[in-house]
Amino acid sequence: MISIEAAQRTILAYIAPLETEKVSVFQGLNRVTPEDHIAPWDIPPADNSAMDGYAFCSQSAQGGKRLRVTGFLPAGEARSAPVPPGEAIKIMTGAPLPPGCDTVVPIEDVKLDGDWLEIGPEVASGAHIRQRGEDIQCGKVVIAAGSLLRPQETGMLSAMGTTSVAVHRKARIAILSTGDELLEPGSTPAPGKIINSNSYTLAAQVLEAGGDPVLLGIAQDTLEGTCEKIKAGMNADFLVITGGVSVGDRDYVKLAIEKLGGSVTFWKVDMKPGKPLAFAVLEGKPVFALPGNPVAAMVSFELFVRPSILKAMGHRRLFRPTVKALMQEPVANEGARPHLMRGIVSRHGDSYHVSTTGNQSSGRLSSLIQGNGLIRLAPHASLVPGDAVEVMLLDRGFEMEEID
Repeated sequence: MISIEAAQRTILAYIAPLETEKVSVFQGLNRVTPEDHIAPWDIPPADNSAMDGYAFCSQSAQGGKRLRVTGFLPAGEARSAPVPPGEAIKIMTGAPLPPGCDTVVPIEDVKLDGDWLEIGPEVASGAHIRQRGEDIQCGKVVIAAGSLLRPQETGMLSAMGTTSVAVHRKARIAILSTGDELLEPGSTPAPGKIINSNSYTLAAQVLEAGGDPVLLGIAQDTLEGTCEKIKAGMNADFLVITGGVSVGDRDYVKLAIEKLGGSVTFWKVDMKPGKPLAFAVLEGKPVFALPGNPVAAMVSFELFVRPSILKAMGHRRLFRPTVKALMQEPVANEGARPHLMRGIVSRHGDSYHVSTTGNQSSGRLSSLIQGNGLIRLAPHASLVPGDAVEVMLLDRGFEMEEID
């Protein structure tokens, strides 16, 4: 068997970034740009007022002098004529500072007597001015190649006049479930039959990672049927198969991949759940053969498929965050493989606490619904309350506050 870390290294070494495409700035959200984005102009393009107030030359207002208000400058307009010493103009937020002015005082900080402005004796030169280029300077790299485009990057691209942006395209992930026992959602289970939930769980995981899932349906437990379904998945970038990868009499996935000319890199991973997991290459495409048990399939996706999707789409941060948490109950791993137990993580001051979700059967999908993390328990480890353990966080909104 191969270790979790060795399996991740082996897979990621094979994954290369997908080609790029041009999309609108809005469609680029949560995608990665392969290009440097350089400021075409200064932002702001000129010194401007940070407040609704009055602009003037600070030297002419020293000592509490009165200034005569001689004009008004709203945002969206500019004034080329200088403001003479001893005069001021009313100015709105964002309006370019006129020649002859170096200071703005807010409306609420002055007294107005007709056309005359009364200013206190302490006037700070340069107050309430946004300097030209103080945000972005022309010619500077504002968004570097390899950056994830978040809402703030979207806004900055728009401020630089950008309407379309190059990004790595979304990965298309074909998803195939195997097994004569499976029925699609909407069916009524009959004796010996179960609903195909894995395809939809995996499709949701693909969507959450930013990819596009392609559902191939169910492959029946024959070599020919499995081969036909696998061939249908070769139009995608990756193929993810669930079930049929173990050593049962009707587990045909590994054999079908090899019959179609694929090469299986590894077949078993030293972990629980998820030991029967294969990674292969077929027609130059990565193929992930995951276990059929729902929890094992979902955990295997998180460890191996999700990081691969992210790398293919240009991301640099590939793995979920991990924290050290204090166990809140006794737990033991009596086996020789690392056990990824479903856990409930919470934060208490500066520390994290974690407890299990109870029964850790790999067929119990509800254990993942109840939990928000995976506790990594070393082989033959035995922990008591208060012991520290590594936990991978699965919930993106982990520390967001709930409302009643």
